[in-house]
Amino acid sequence: MAIVSPHLIYKHLREPHLRKVFNFLENDVETQTYLQMANVMAVERLRYNDHGPVHSRITSGSALEIFEILSRRFTPTTVRDGVCGLEDAKVAVLCGAYLHDIGNAIHRDAHHMHGCIIASSILDRLLSKVYPTNRELALRLKSEILHCIFSHDENVKCLSIEAGSVKVADGTDMAEGRARIPYRMGDVDIHSLSALAIRRVEILEGENRPVRILVNMDNPAGVFQIEQVLGRKISSSGIDEWVEVVALERGKEIKTIPDQI
Repeated sequence: MAIVSPHLIYKHLREPHLRKVFNFLENDVETQTYLQMANVMAVERLRYNDHGPVHSRITSGSALEIFEILSRRFTPTTVRDGVCGLEDAKVAVLCGAYLHDIGNAIHRDAHHMHGCIIASSILDRLLSKVYPTNRELALRLKSEILHCIFSHDENVKCLSIEAGSVKVADGTDMAEGRARIPYRMGDVDIHSLSALAIRRVEILEGENRPVRILVNMDNPAGVFQIEQVLGRKISSSGIDEWVEVVALERGKEIKTIPDQI
């Protein structure tokens, strides 16, 4: 079992490449400045929830958790197609998850497209450091990472397990903490109230479906967040048949969503 939080990412940094990638992204001035600007646009100006560095860390840990569960049962798409090896596939997941919302620095509208533009130069610098002697592999991974960023939009179909893991992970960051910023700023709507109802989200390996997501909430308002945010992400993730969502109200199961998403 893994609790969705900013700390989950550290569980997945055992491989040297992943540690190197994460440290680069965390300390890169361009990356961090654009992520801060993503919150200026999304939170300060549009009154949306967090789309900055903390959301990047949370999504990265959750994406790697989901990907690890799925890769124990299925061959990852990039490995199956001969693009790269398993550790490199995890690099694609980490980069795609960390950078998926960076396009908000330009505008919320079409931010999945803007994100590809901004991330391109960052990835050139990053991947040249991680793969200094294999430019071809670096370029293949760049393509896969940009696919993760582009297809995290609800209306774009994911074409890889890697991208699907990023997309579903993005939707799992819906607990109360993410809504506190706009809520404190006076934005009280169904989205903030629904998120405030959710106390904890957990990702674990399931029985009926490989990935089981538990959403622990204080009241049924949280179901809106599950259906309208996480559910929409899962429906176009390409891994929807492998994901199950269970809503718990104060420990009691109130809704299971395998077929309504």
